[in-house]
Amino acid sequence: MSTLTAEPAATASPVVDLVRRFRSRHASWIPVFAALVIFVAMLVGAQAYFGNFLTPRVLSALLLDNAYLLILAVGMTFVILTGGIDLSVGAVMAFTGMMGASLLSQGFPTVVVVPVMIVLGALLGLAVGVLVQFFDVQPFIASLAAMFAARGLAFMVSLSSIKVEDPAILWLQSTRLQGAPGTFYLTPTGILALTVVLIGILVLQYTRFGRTVYAIGGNEQSARLMGLPVVRTKLLVYVISGVCAGLAGVVFTAYTGASYPLTGVGTELDTIAAVVIGGTLLSGGSGFVLGSMIGVFVYGTIKTVISFLGAEQSWTRIIIGVILLVFVVMQRVIVARTGAQRR
Repeated sequence: MSTLTAEPAATASPVVDLVRRFRSRHASWIPVFAALVIFVAMLVGAQAYFGNFLTPRVLSALLLDNAYLLILAVGMTFVILTGGIDLSVGAVMAFTGMMGASLLSQGFPTVVVVPVMIVLGALLGLAVGVLVQFFDVQPFIASLAAMFAARGLAFMVSLSSIKVEDPAILWLQSTRLQGAPGTFYLTPTGILALTVVLIGILVLQYTRFGRTVYAIGGNEQSARLMGLPVVRTKLLVYVISGVCAGLAGVVFTAYTGASYPLTGVGTELDTIAAVVIGGTLLSGGSGFVLGSMIGVFVYGTIKTVISFLGAEQSWTRIIIGVILLVFVVMQRVIVARTGAQRR
């Protein structure tokens, strides 16, 4: 009897059980922390090497130069969390930018043009969602078709660049909001990007819709059996991605002061890379908007460092590719360990 009662005490350890439970519950945050460590390490290393990297001007530009990418990353996070993908965001950004610039040049007011750009992005996102949900087209193919369609529409608007001279649009980027000269500053585009990030965090973490997004990515069949609105949710995540692409079109047009049909070529891959580096699993069900924001900052820091070095920007792609590979492998290891612990 004494042996039987002593054996559980010898094998069961509350501390070990607590650690395992903590790892299982917080394993999805590990890639986010890893991205944060890489981001901080790059900032510290760049400051040590250049001596003038951590300045208000450089750090402020890190957000402002990548505000459009940050907005795209929020929408892409929603899509990837459901196990989907959206390759059309760069082309949609170009099309909405071209349409907006064209309407502005014809004298349409900004209060009309900006909503039109966002609605056009939402409609293209809805089209992708309909193809995926009701026609059982793979997200890769559906969004690829939308990418070609949006790019073609951009060329139909104009084959050449359209300059934007509307004061309200240019105000979004030209206005500097800062407490004192020489300190950190923000522009309305940066504030807009941070607002989109905040909304994305609140929606995913504190709403039923956000919980449904995670459930679909974790196991869509189980989500259906639980009675969750799978169809509506999957349509909405692509609409959200389209809205973000339309809004990014507004921000990028304000940033460049013009619009061009070839704007955003390859941006969809930059967006996906930033989201994955930020810890979102490509298989869906795990990830955070906050991590995607860190991923965008990692991407932006790499571009800034290469610019400081005076090297070709092609090195950005190479470095991002290596980091992306490392994060994908790390995610696979985390998923495998988490699954083994649950079993």
